[in-house]
Amino acid sequence: MYDDRFLPKLSQNLLEILDDIEFCDIAIEVGNDPYVKIFHAHAVILNYRSPYLKSILSINVNRNKNVNRNKNNGILTHIKLSNILPEIFQMILRYIYGGRLSLEKYDTSDIIKILIASNELCLQELIIQLQLFLIENKKDWIEQNFSLVYKTSFENDSFLELQNFCIELMSKEQEKIFNSIDFTSLSEKCLISLIQHDDFQMDVIQVWEHVLKWGIAQNSGLPSDPSSYSKDDFNSLKNILQHLIPFIKFDNLTSKEYMDEVYPYKKILPKDLRENLLKYFMYQQNSEQMTIIEETKTKSIDSKIITIKHAELISKWVDRLEISDKMKNSYEFKLILRGSRDGFSPNKFHEICDNKTHTITITKVKDSDEILGGYNPIVWNSNYGYNITNDSFIFSFKNKHSIKGYILSRVKNEENAIFNNGASYYGPTFGFGDFFLCGNDCYDVSYCSNIYYKKSIRESSNDFSVDEYEIFQIMKD
Repeated sequence: MYDDRFLPKLSQNLLEILDDIEFCDIAIEVGNDPYVKIFHAHAVILNYRSPYLKSILSINVNRNKNVNRNKNNGILTHIKLSNILPEIFQMILRYIYGGRLSLEKYDTSDIIKILIASNELCLQELIIQLQLFLIENKKDWIEQNFSLVYKTSFENDSFLELQNFCIELMSKEQEKIFNSIDFTSLSEKCLISLIQHDDFQMDVIQVWEHVLKWGIAQNSGLPSDPSSYSKDDFNSLKNILQHLIPFIKFDNLTSKEYMDEVYPYKKILPKDLRENLLKYFMYQQNSEQMTIIEETKTKSIDSKIITIKHAELISKWVDRLEISDKMKNSYEFKLILRGSRDGFSPNKFHEICDNKTHTITITKVKDSDEILGGYNPIVWNSNYGYNITNDSFIFSFKNKHSIKGYILSRVKNEENAIFNNGASYYGPTFGFGDFFLCGNDCYDVSYCSNIYYKKSIRESSNDFSVDEYEIFQIMKD
């Protein structure tokens, strides 16, 4: 059995050797003018610690133009590493000698540079550890600097862990990526893959606004107001966005959204697309006007929190339809509980809602316009434990005046979809706190996490109270 207690001393001794130039037999010139630094090292250590350095210290080293030999004694004397910054190489050199790298004390941007340099030097062990460190400890930084991390991860197949993390992040944190500080630095390829992702959920008008922002940023000379664009300005933006335009589902916009937000930029659209969309939205505008008149006459919902537009979108989610799909079923939203009418007691919730199926829970967050909700297709009860369903989902809206900017999150672990508990402080609970109403005073210790559903429906994980909550039982008309 080996005893590892002696390794720290060995590491310290090797670092002392690095600091002692008496027995160094190699000089390494790192960086490019004017930022160049010479490091002295030992060929035997570099030979065994870095496959890349071993390759240029090999028997055929004289064939490599980056290495010079002393003609008098044949000792290897000089190597050039122009692609690595001196301060980064100094960190890596200490790892090569002593097996130490205190990542916690480095800036995250430096860790990215260390990762890139480690790949050049073929330090596979370090490559893996650096990726895991970033994923486990620097998620927020990655979200804010997504473009840099994404680009770095896909520059080399050695960064598979980081690649997979970026792909998963794209599916779960789309809004954060679009709002990251370096969003406009995303590559065209990355932006297209984000929009095309299977789990991508964002209103088309928001997609258009972000794509437009990205395109304008690629040409800093473009004015922000399209009314002041010259012909050359439109042509420039058209060329920048030509590969992105086909992936925007313009026909999912309302006629007002198209006329207000897209039509001013009509000259960047292909002519046939522009003409077809204009015809489509002129027809849609007339249809919408007629629909609004009919809906006003026939449809309503007894709610203080949401409108009929919210209810129709929720109905589509129940039927697993896209927002642009035509509704297959028309549902009646029958109000069975309202907090301001029946009370906010969890006991009252169980008294009214136990044994009821196909219920929609709607809450308005206190001191906010935020709306949170969830759909439970199976019964609520007062037994302790989880209930299984693959059809439940949770959701959020920014306010009652619009369905834009919603978040829909379907269950990913069906065995933990719904949690029932008859205790006097548990209200409707989806997952393990994914959407959790709790507390005796207006559910004042409620919160949303991200465990058993695909994504969080709130940016904040802080507790919240509710101003109002309603539970509807839905039935086909």
